Amino acid sequence: MKILAITNQKGGVGKTTTCVNLAASLASLEKRVLLIDLDPQGNASTGSGIDKAHLKHSIYHVLINAKTFKDVIVRSEKGGYDVAPSNRELAGAEVELVHEIAREMRLKEAITKIKEFYDYILLDCPPALNLVTVNALTAANAVMIPMQCEYYALEGLSDLVNTIKKVRAHLNPTLEIEGLLRTLFDNRNMLANQVSAQLISHFGDKVYKTMIPRNIRLAEAPSYGLPVLNYDKNSKGAIAYLELAREIVKKETINSKVNVKETIKKEAKHG
Repeated sequence: MKILAITNQKGGVGKTTTCVNLAASLASLEKRVLLIDLDPQGNASTGSGIDKAHLKHSIYHVLINAKTFKDVIVRSEKGGYDVAPSNRELAGAEVELVHEIAREMRLKEAITKIKEFYDYILLDCPPALNLVTVNALTAANAVMIPMQCEYYALEGLSDLVNTIKKVRAHLNPTLEIEGLLRTLFDNRNMLANQVSAQLISHFGDKVYKTMIPRNIRLAEAPSYGLPVLNYDKNSKGAIAYLELAREIVKKETINSKVNVKETIKKEAKHG
């Protein structure tokens, strides 16, 4: 079971688009998926076809220990995955949690009770390094960083990597960067290609092979409350996110086989 925090403190990089469309693509591969919307704007909820304005309960209530996930999870019928939705109420969680003991662990503790029901839990983080984001990084196994291949993206990436290191040192020692996802990519742009080459040079196989192109269908789909796979499955955006899902599942399968082999070796050594 994988808990993946999808985060970048820079807005407009396709973070929520990635969360919604990766959830739908993984679901289409028959994986059990939960998307947790941790952004007060609630765009991942809306993009999944959920009316955030009329929610009885949301992820806010989970974080303040008023409700459990079972109380707040709703189904994205078109997407084929579950959603813990969000709305503007979540903005109040920051203030309410500030004096609470173990406030960084709230999300992790709540997820523990439901993680057996899912293969993948995707955390759509707010575009800020705040207490909600720290909760996500504490709860996650790994981090996916969507980013545009432009100059300023590299500066922001440095700050985010430092934050991940701090969380790993103090709150979540197993946290790692799962991968960097190049979004809104235009291979005709020379700068984009140069930044992409720099990323590969520095991060190696941490950079996903799949690139998400600029695509009008990806931009249109949220206004219909649909993942792009349901809006136009033949679009370049839909094909790219399906390819990303396959890449993630394949990597998971390879890693689990390696772990099994290592476990057998250890048992043989100590046996």
